[in-house]
Amino acid sequence: MHNLQQLNEMILPELHEVAEKLNISNFSSLGKEELIQKIITSQESAKPEDASVQEKPKRPRVRKVTKKEVVEEGEAEAEATETPEAEPVQQTLNLDAPQVEEIKEPKPERTEAAPSRRREDRREVKHTVSEVKRNEEAGAEKQEEKAVENTAENAPEQQQGENEQRQHKHEKFQQRPKQEFRPIFSVEADAVIEGEGVLEMMPDGYGFLRSSDYQYLSSPDDIYVSPSQVKLFGLRTGDTVHGTVRPPKEGEKYFALLKVDLLNGKSPGEVRDRVQFDFLTPLFPQERFRLSDRNSNNMTLRMIDLFSPIGKGQRGMIVAQPKTGKTTILKEIANGIAANHPEAYLIVLLIDERPEEVTDMERSVRAEVVASTFDEPADKHVKIANMVLQKSKRLVECGHDVVIVLDSITRLARAYNTVAPASGKVLSGGVEANALQKPKQFFGAARKIENGGSLTIIATALIDTGSRMDEVIFEEFKGTGNMELQLDRRLANKRIYPAIDVVSSSTRRDDLLLDRDVMQRMWVLRKHLGDMNAEESMTFLLQQMKGTKSNEEFLIGMNG
Repeated sequence: MHNLQQLNEMILPELHEVAEKLNISNFSSLGKEELIQKIITSQESAKPEDASVQEKPKRPRVRKVTKKEVVEEGEAEAEATETPEAEPVQQTLNLDAPQVEEIKEPKPERTEAAPSRRREDRREVKHTVSEVKRNEEAGAEKQEEKAVENTAENAPEQQQGENEQRQHKHEKFQQRPKQEFRPIFSVEADAVIEGEGVLEMMPDGYGFLRSSDYQYLSSPDDIYVSPSQVKLFGLRTGDTVHGTVRPPKEGEKYFALLKVDLLNGKSPGEVRDRVQFDFLTPLFPQERFRLSDRNSNNMTLRMIDLFSPIGKGQRGMIVAQPKTGKTTILKEIANGIAANHPEAYLIVLLIDERPEEVTDMERSVRAEVVASTFDEPADKHVKIANMVLQKSKRLVECGHDVVIVLDSITRLARAYNTVAPASGKVLSGGVEANALQKPKQFFGAARKIENGGSLTIIATALIDTGSRMDEVIFEEFKGTGNMELQLDRRLANKRIYPAIDVVSSSTRRDDLLLDRDVMQRMWVLRKHLGDMNAEESMTFLLQQMKGTKSNEEFLIGMNG
């Protein structure tokens, strides 16, 4: 017999053995809980039959043993003429049937009539045995009836308890926290991450994606691009590639590019058929960068918008003497473009500058700052400038508007002059004859593309530094720009800011950038300021513009 707890502890093969012993049909197709219920039900139905089967062989055994003992005792008593014959019968009866104790009688005393007493004792023993048999049968029948009644009464309660127990187990199983499936980590499948960089091609046909965190120079974060990927997507130096990357395998040094998701901010299918930068059609700037807001009180940006406006594709030069505030003006121009024209990609390129100015520019301008300080070698200046130029060209080929703020083009030309190989022809000031070709290509890349993007370059040029080389460099770049902003050292010495010489500052074909009414008023204003020097004209403008909130209000108030 097995109870419910024992059956629950058994495993399924053990339950199958128990079910086979109980002759349960189709037990192999049942679940564990259904099989347990079948076993319990078959055990309860088999209880009465087992009891009757076990009791039947016991009854004749008791009767036979009793009769034999009585006969043997009777014969022994007859031979020994002894009277106490009832003791063994009572003892044997006491072993199997405790009811015989009620029939106990005092031992008879010895008398002379022994034979007659022995006959009476035999009759009494037979009578006692028959009564014991009847009592046993009646007790067994009563026990069977009670067992059947108890089974019938307890069956619904037991089934209800088993159902509750099963439901409780099911709820407990559902409340058990599910174990998370943790697959085996695979480097090639699970270690794939996203990466981005600017492509630099090698002579052997492969390339590396350089990180802007390392100023586009070689670093541990470089990503290898295979020659097949270069040919498939038509990649060139300066392309900004975004895609999935896998870590280096054993024996490899760099991360490898697996898939190209974006190329210069567009899908690879759109970029595959692009026209190269050198074959695009350049135009005069026709769309103006609005640097100042309508309620802006920044006089520097308001004066630039009026006297030397900057358009998309402008090639502007800020001609400045030392300590005239050119870096501050560059910073304000960059912040004005970033605030009013978020569609333009802004790059601040600092070449041969002081480290503290680089930090200040990174913290105060919302743009990508690429810098090479004066303590770096000249070849690093040249390499960084070339990467920035190539990146800007690739973005323009894809239709983007790019703005490069360069400080300064004079120091960049110095770096190119240092790196240039000796040609034997040296200009005055120690400038190589071919050294200025590269900086001219850099500055001349600014243009407005017909039905496309634009590349705007605002660069500073140093004059009056006491160096003949700086004078030669400025003379070479003097006629190449189409916008010029002159700064005056005398205004800066008198702390009149912005130190702009408004009479000498102008933009070529500014009629394409300004409205007709604004152009007519600017001609009248320039005629009025033509008779003044730089100090008088700036003082007059500051007095008139401080009382107005915008350039439109200032121009309207000119008639009054």
